[in-house]
Amino acid sequence: MRNGRRGSLLESKVIKNHLKLQKIVSGLRLQGKKIIFTNGCFDILHYGHVKYLEDSKKKGDILIVAINSDASIKSIKGNKRPITQEKDRLRIIAGLQSVDYVTIFDDDTPIKLIMLLKPDILIKGADWKKNKIVGSGFVLKHGGKIYSVNLIPGRSTTSLINKIAKSF
Repeated sequence: MRNGRRGSLLESKVIKNHLKLQKIVSGLRLQGKKIIFTNGCFDILHYGHVKYLEDSKKKGDILIVAINSDASIKSIKGNKRPITQEKDRLRIIAGLQSVDYVTIFDDDTPIKLIMLLKPDILIKGADWKKNKIVGSGFVLKHGGKIYSVNLIPGRSTTSLINKIAKSF
């Protein structure tokens, strides 16, 4: 058992019900834990993602990763994406040691989820300007912090898809 969760470790890290996740976060906050929030598509997991999440985890205690739903990715990136279905992306991200909880959101941005969970720390990649990170104003207003995590050059899902397409 991990953090009082029952069932398989992998499945216990996947919390689709946002109100349930809010309750978990409230309990962890009562224990003095700093809640970290990040989000993304995580369509084809690569080393850049893993390093990003490991670096994010170092900023606090509990890392929550919110992934875009399949519909959300289609809306943002077009009909050819995602490559990996949301149920698989949830489980893949949950399988990472640095990740404590993973959830999914249907909108183009996670602002509603950020407002519900009120994370102490909001993180995005360094390719985002801090004042352009969705939810940054809300988190700062509530006493939280915003961090940018350096990305590994040349490691992106788009570059990986392009490399695969050229190879086959």
